[in-house]
Amino acid sequence: MTETTALRAHRRGGPGRGPGLRARGGPAPVPVPAAGEVLVAVHAAAITFDELTWDETWTRLSRTPVIPSHEVSGVVSEVAAGVADFASGDEVYGLIGFDRDGAAAEFVCVPATDLAAKPATVSHTVAAALPLAGLTALQALVDHAGVRPGEAVLVHGGAGGVGALTVQLAAMLGAHVTATVRSDVGDLVRGWGAVRVIDVRTEELADAAYDVVIDTVGGETLDRSFRLLRRGGRLITLSAPPPAGSADECGFTATFFIVTPNREQLAELARLVDGDRLHVEIVETFPLERGREAFESGGRPGRRPGKTVIVVRD
Repeated sequence: MTETTALRAHRRGGPGRGPGLRARGGPAPVPVPAAGEVLVAVHAAAITFDELTWDETWTRLSRTPVIPSHEVSGVVSEVAAGVADFASGDEVYGLIGFDRDGAAAEFVCVPATDLAAKPATVSHTVAAALPLAGLTALQALVDHAGVRPGEAVLVHGGAGGVGALTVQLAAMLGAHVTATVRSDVGDLVRGWGAVRVIDVRTEELADAAYDVVIDTVGGETLDRSFRLLRRGGRLITLSAPPPAGSADECGFTATFFIVTPNREQLAELARLVDGDRLHVEIVETFPLERGREAFESGGRPGRRPGKTVIVVRD
């Protein structure tokens, strides 16, 4: 037994619901890795502000409390049987499956296949902000959209956590990238590789202008996306499935998916970061004991683009 601390959510909905999210310490066992897993001493854990509302968080775990923050960067503390590619002391980062407790804790057990070597040129704080957004962007563009050089790609929410990396990766793939935003961040997004930035508060998008639309926003934005694709185009939506049959009627394909851990893609993202080709924006950091405040910070007016990270170990 040892003194450990973790951020625990006791009810769905997160920090806005009274004592639903608390950082608590006390005598508790360090998790024990099962076969094929490693025990990671967490240095940093990035958050997604609405993750405490996700069905996956509550229905798959089927218990409370749950530990949030599924993006982790840290140091291997222990390896279990069946793990040959990591050793104690290795710096790793990765995406923890949504059917498991997250990394807002001093230690977390993670399947070794869901981790890769941490990018060597950045801190644990920056590395922790990469897995979910980076894997989502890469899987959307490559695995599901199959983006080709020269294609016109529209990224809705181009200044968001996923959108920012989607813009950068789409530009690397040789696409002509347009990004939509709802704030005065045009220069920043153009610096990431967007040829055009459209502030949807004041500008309209042209119909049938894009080969690929990546929708990170959902709602009315998803509804409007159907008219923006050329015939034969591909719509990739991250927030909710598109209406049944709508894509076939319009002559294109529409795909909804949930990101999954992938070691090879994590390694590719790390190479891009270490090669100074992919950049991760950090907006704010919080110590573990202020984890509730970290989740609440997403509702602040005028918040600039970037990820929020919980720092567990300096």
